[in-house]
Amino acid sequence: MAPDTAPPKEPQDSPQGYVGLAAGDAERLARQRGWTTVRSLPPGAIITMEYRVGRLNFEVRDGVVARSWKG
Repeated sequence: MAPDTAPPKEPQDSPQGYVGLAAGDAERLARQRGWTTVRSLPPGAIITMEYRVGRLNFEVRDGVVARSWKG
């Protein structure tokens, strides 16, 4: 039997719904909703731009999510 090569599914969840939440609360909520990786970043952080299914990124300013996006 061949291995399952279908990519994993990501949650049907809008990243915009996390903007304005405290970073810790946003991370807990994202994990409850099925995101496998949650990455919190400071404003202006240098990051790689590869897309990862199941990853949610937060830009955090003063402990609050200012921006959120998939990948």
